[in-house]
Amino acid sequence: MMTKQYALISMALGALAITALIVLLTGSPASAQNDGLNLITDNPDEGYALAVTLARRGVSTTQPDREVLFSLREEYATDAELLIASSQVIAIHFATIAEANDHWR
Repeated sequence: MMTKQYALISMALGALAITALIVLLTGSPASAQNDGLNLITDNPDEGYALAVTLARRGVSTTQPDREVLFSLREEYATDAELLIASSQVIAIHFATIAEANDHWR
């Protein structure tokens, strides 16, 4: 049986693999979605904000039913393991964005 944390980490790694595939196929960190979302940011603060956006979009894509999504908030808002796993997802996205931006050098 898959634990909650394992499931979240698996989703994050899947997101990381998709992002890496986009970079490899296009030769650059091009837009990951049709809405103009791009891995290139001006600074680390914008990169972190983008990482949070990607994590949130991953959750809403995984659970498109808003009613179910919002009903689960009470559970994960009080579960330390799930909150840590959420932070890990954001960290993985941020690492990808930092790499795409040459760590803002």
